[in-house]
Amino acid sequence: MQREENWLRWAVELQSLAQAGLAYGKDIYDLERYTRIREIAAEMLVEPSGLPLERVKDLFCRETGYQTPKLDSRAAIFRDGKVLLVQENDGRWSLPGGWVEVDLSVGENIVKEAKEEAGVDVVPERLIAVQDRARHNQPLYAYGVCKIFVLCTLLGGRFEKNSETLQSRWFGEDELPALAEEKNTAQQIRMCFQASRDPDWKVQFE
Repeated sequence: MQREENWLRWAVELQSLAQAGLAYGKDIYDLERYTRIREIAAEMLVEPSGLPLERVKDLFCRETGYQTPKLDSRAAIFRDGKVLLVQENDGRWSLPGGWVEVDLSVGENIVKEAKEEAGVDVVPERLIAVQDRARHNQPLYAYGVCKIFVLCTLLGGRFEKNSETLQSRWFGEDELPALAEEKNTAQQIRMCFQASRDPDWKVQFE
């Protein structure tokens, strides 16, 4: 596992350096070299990931400009000491959430995702944590992600059929189901429980 993680980190670093070179380089021959370096980085990922080369290039080589992490927002919604989770299409469970849209704030995105995935209306109240996904979730991704957990107040609503989730349910801290751990781990959800009980919670960031 450690060798595979090193391989991925090296490929990610090469891709990041090449992308920066393509963004700021001026010499046509240097741009050709940076393009080839990015292609090599994509090729390095094909064998360990098992994905087709064109699929890897589509995920890995499409962005332009200086490379920065993506934002993933997660809504921590509580009622009677239980947390609201949604069931993904593969049967596993997660906090409602997803990628932050370019035209929305984190708070607006939390409201949107809670409505779309769980059918509920919420008010984002407090920031729980900002975490580097690579330090907390598996598997490693070929790009950086900052995960933002937000404590929300439930206004109302009910689950409605949608294309992203199968159902929603309330879970106690000691009865968590099988989780989509690439999105949220049991440790992260328990962190949200702790924040919900602590009015003086200090935002976690790492």
